[in-house]
Amino acid sequence: MSGVRFTKGHGTQNDFVLVPDLDGAITLTRDQVVLLADRRAGIGGDGVIRIVPTTLASEPAVREQAAAATWFMDYSNADGSVAEMCGNGTRVFAAYLRREGLETQDEFGIATRAGVRSVKVTGEQYAVDLGPWHVVDPDGARERGFGATVRARGGVELPALLLDLGNPHTVVILPPEIGLDDLDLTEPPAVSPHPEYGTNVEFVTPISQGHIAMRVHERGVGETRSCGTGAAAAALATRWWEGESADNTEWVVDVPGGRLTVTALPDQHVELAGPAVLVADGTVTLLD
Repeated sequence: MSGVRFTKGHGTQNDFVLVPDLDGAITLTRDQVVLLADRRAGIGGDGVIRIVPTTLASEPAVREQAAAATWFMDYSNADGSVAEMCGNGTRVFAAYLRREGLETQDEFGIATRAGVRSVKVTGEQYAVDLGPWHVVDPDGARERGFGATVRARGGVELPALLLDLGNPHTVVILPPEIGLDDLDLTEPPAVSPHPEYGTNVEFVTPISQGHIAMRVHERGVGETRSCGTGAAAAALATRWWEGESADNTEWVVDVPGGRLTVTALPDQHVELAGPAVLVADGTVTLLD
């Protein structure tokens, strides 16, 4: 496969290789995804996104979204595994559609494996309704005060909360004696019980009311500079631990790659807002 076009973009330094496939003619193998995401032998990124008309998606459940979303974000992690969706990736995907004139409105839908995600563009900011979320086993979590335990490399075992935002998250609020910068995330944190399909793991330090800092180890990638759904999960878990009476519905989330805003919406939805930057275009040769 020669001369495949690509665009490199990032959202708070969570970076992606976008491959436009406007006629549905490209099938990326797992090895090709890994090559594209390779930071030494390929283009380099935390994930790879194929841009394809929703009507041409291979998955029937995705094609059913065509009435609400013209374009499908076919997302794969850097290790080649297929993922449901990606919050930062959705914003970068939206920025590409706008630049190319494939979407001209300030509000539009994007098809994902987790369902349609609505995007609203205001200047250089892209706000995405990440859809419905829930705490996994909320009754059990309330009874124990947590839903799982997590141990980072060389660290102690800490309580964590499991959340589903269309993809899986496990959130740890760090005690004051453990600094966010002191964590060793070079290996996947040990989660018990471990979700069947893996999980993203977020470590959070509260800064002030409605303001937190976060580091994340992403499923199928490793530590990344940012994770959009992870930022939302971190904010929602913080609010859950504060209790049902928590008044705040908006959080500032600082990640190594920048700053995001998370807003709790009515009907158990959550919105992620932040920048999206397209940094390079080119072609790449991929072996079949």
